[in-house]
Amino acid sequence: MTTANAYPVTQTIRTIGILGGGQLGMMLAEAAMPLGYQCVFLEDNPECPASLYGRVFHSDQLEAFIAAADVFTLEFENTPTSTVEQLVGLSKSGSKQGMFPPLIALDIAQDRLKEKQMFNTLDIATVPFLEVSSETELKHACETLGLPIVLKTSRGGYDGKGQFVIKQDSDIKAAWLELKDAVSGKGSLTPTPAPLIAEGFINFSREVSIIAARAQDGQVRCYDLVENHHHNGILAKTQAPAVGTSHLFEQATDAITKVMNHLDYVGVMALELFVTKDARGHNTILANEIAPRVHNSGHWSIEGAITSQFENHIRAVVNLPLGDTDNVHPSIMVNVLGQYPDISAVLNIDGAHYHSYHKAERDDRKIAHITLMPNDVTDLEPAMAKLVSILPNKVGLDKEYASVNVQTKTVEGDATNDDQNDNTDDELKNKDSQPDRLSVPSSDTEKAKK
Repeated sequence: MTTANAYPVTQTIRTIGILGGGQLGMMLAEAAMPLGYQCVFLEDNPECPASLYGRVFHSDQLEAFIAAADVFTLEFENTPTSTVEQLVGLSKSGSKQGMFPPLIALDIAQDRLKEKQMFNTLDIATVPFLEVSSETELKHACETLGLPIVLKTSRGGYDGKGQFVIKQDSDIKAAWLELKDAVSGKGSLTPTPAPLIAEGFINFSREVSIIAARAQDGQVRCYDLVENHHHNGILAKTQAPAVGTSHLFEQATDAITKVMNHLDYVGVMALELFVTKDARGHNTILANEIAPRVHNSGHWSIEGAITSQFENHIRAVVNLPLGDTDNVHPSIMVNVLGQYPDISAVLNIDGAHYHSYHKAERDDRKIAHITLMPNDVTDLEPAMAKLVSILPNKVGLDKEYASVNVQTKTVEGDATNDDQNDNTDDELKNKDSQPDRLSVPSSDTEKAKK
């Protein structure tokens, strides 16, 4: 069925082209539809999650994809810059209405060294780091930063690949031999020659992130700081807002606003941060990395904010006013990895919102997320205990909520005390109750796992 007057006569953008067709593209399309916009996708998997919401074009069909859309955006920062350059060129010629975010944001997000240098240029604190292009420079970095350090490829690398923790002098040669090919571009991790980056270890107590949207007129609206817990390098849980971080909110909003204005950014961006102590012993934040797209740690905003990160990204891309980013109610978002839970059991938990990505089950694959937002905030932790008890993959949360499970079982009689997986990483316990510890950033894998 066709509708001749489906769009207002003033609406010149009707279709949004999204580079990528994963769950982020799917949720962007879900947000676009109520606003009156359709989406098409450039994605080589014809059965990708986004295929439920629009036509999917193979990368060999780039010209057809371009012809089908009026404005363009992306869901994955490792999108080839050559494709983005072509879309930027079309926008400059006036044949298309824009490519958002800008190319420079991808260029920086794809290069850890450029990213850290940008932060420092903008007077945003980071872990100490040095550029490394030779074994001699690596030895100098170890002496300057002090051991232990982590050596990483500045481009590419994920899931522990492309990095080497140097704990003692005898590790230096092995680290250099393992990663040196990236400097010349001969390695399998990246075809682009690029120096390595050596990062010093830091004491940090929590990993947090802030998400913001920037409109085409430069307006910036920020969401609450949230706390993130990872399991095997994959985001397991996000709590929104992060408890006890109101004193850090201004510092975080200032940092992400500086970055977005510097890049003349349009759309949603995430900034990942570490909470540590300054020289006076006060809490402060260090910037880890940006994600120039909607982000996993913002999924809670679909139910938990007045305007979701997905809707605000669409609004920015099509040049509509940004929506209110205020938190509606405290919530917790949990990633479902590998195996789907019993949806009836999930939805039997008050305040549970289930989002399937329509993916086949596979170990450690993100296939859904669940947001808990009970009406009474005191029910949030018991609801999490119930959820963890029924998740096939407990993403390292079972020990954290073991005591809550016991209490809930006593009061409610319907939750189990699940102590499976004795190898749960202790670092995934609630970091508010732990002392600072010597650690190194471990969330680079999020860039490669949407």
